[in-house]
Amino acid sequence: MLDSFFRAMTELSSRKWISALTGRFAQSTASRIFIKKFANMYGIKIEEAEKPLHEYRTLNEFFTRRLKPGARTIDSGSDSLASPVDALVTGAGPVDAGTILNIKGQDYTVDQLLNQSPRKENYMNGYCMVLYLSPTDYHRIHSPVKGLIVEREHVPGKVYPVNDFGLTRMRHVLSRNERLITYIQHEKGEAAVVKVGAMNVSSIRYIDPAQQSADRGGELACFAFGSTVVLLLEDGTFEPRADLKVGLKVRMGERLGKLI
Repeated sequence: MLDSFFRAMTELSSRKWISALTGRFAQSTASRIFIKKFANMYGIKIEEAEKPLHEYRTLNEFFTRRLKPGARTIDSGSDSLASPVDALVTGAGPVDAGTILNIKGQDYTVDQLLNQSPRKENYMNGYCMVLYLSPTDYHRIHSPVKGLIVEREHVPGKVYPVNDFGLTRMRHVLSRNERLITYIQHEKGEAAVVKVGAMNVSSIRYIDPAQQSADRGGELACFAFGSTVVLLLEDGTFEPRADLKVGLKVRMGERLGKLI
């Protein structure tokens, strides 16, 4: 009964206009007074931020902050797949005939996640990772590989929460929420970086919508507030590191495994 109540409340609050209102406030100068409180509440490492707190004009500007040079190390291996974000791994495993098994107790299909794109055929027996960003985390999304950006797609959708509650109690949140999908052709194959919007996320935006190539560790996009990245690797092109599993905390630039 209680679960049904919370699901109903989540359905009501998943409307885009509610997130839009939240986003407008976060982008207003009135939100500036909450920056320090927000940083303290979530234990954000403000010493890593590119600028001191008083130089951020809005809460959203602080939330989508860049880091100081050197705050993250990009793995230098030529065959490395680098984490695109600071995140908690909430799903990791092979794709089985187009099905991604047991993401918080639910199965997804590549077809659902990629919005019936013809490119889904590249990933039917590939590898999938789900990377959850909490409000504590750095919220810029970087390229996991060096390569050419061969396609982008914006998929409109809901803004359900992508935290533990959302993924376990709501149906197929990752494929029902708004998504920005970037396909990158690299030396060994193709990778799909699926950026999933979430409740109270005012935007997912590209750093440069006309960007044609990506360096490993180069900026792709940013989230406002918490969200998730689903990373798909083409069939037969990826070997995960031995300890890659649900519950692992990773940082942007960290080696997730080997491109083969």
